[in-house]
Amino acid sequence: MKTILQALRLLVALTLLTGVAYPLAVTAFARVAFPWQSTGSLVGRDGKPIGSALLAQKFDGPTYFWTRPSAADFATVPSGASNLGPTSDALRKAVAERKAKFGENAPVDLLTSSASGLDPHISPAAAQRQTARVAAARNLPVEKVAALVAQVTEPPQYGIFGEPRVNILSLNLKLDGIK
Repeated sequence: MKTILQALRLLVALTLLTGVAYPLAVTAFARVAFPWQSTGSLVGRDGKPIGSALLAQKFDGPTYFWTRPSAADFATVPSGASNLGPTSDALRKAVAERKAKFGENAPVDLLTSSASGLDPHISPAAAQRQTARVAAARNLPVEKVAALVAQVTEPPQYGIFGEPRVNILSLNLKLDGIK
């Protein structure tokens, strides 16, 4: 009986330490040290959250830049890749449809979905590929829209990791700000 009581006391103590105290301490530290990131990197307009800088949103109107295709239709819970292999007829068909939409030599990130299905970035080439369409739909000079793409293009992380990228939510919000 003595061993059982010791085990129960240890279970309660470790549960409180690792299940309550540690998560609260990490959360408090994150809120102080990284306030924007710890709350989901939320982006807002007029004081209301409209999305996250870390998650893709579906933009399909002609006046907006489109992000990468999503195998999960931009749903966060069932997010993931399509798991279609290079010999898949469904993948071939999807890529052919996207080639018809964007052109034969479209950047690969406009033709294939991301691994998570929620990638908020596209390559600068993919953004430039859409510049003429968006400019025409908004009655803006192509040069002005292309300059906006260049303005929001992010460099590789820490200057060395990855490739330059364009956050679609950020770009579309800047587009909406043009009078």
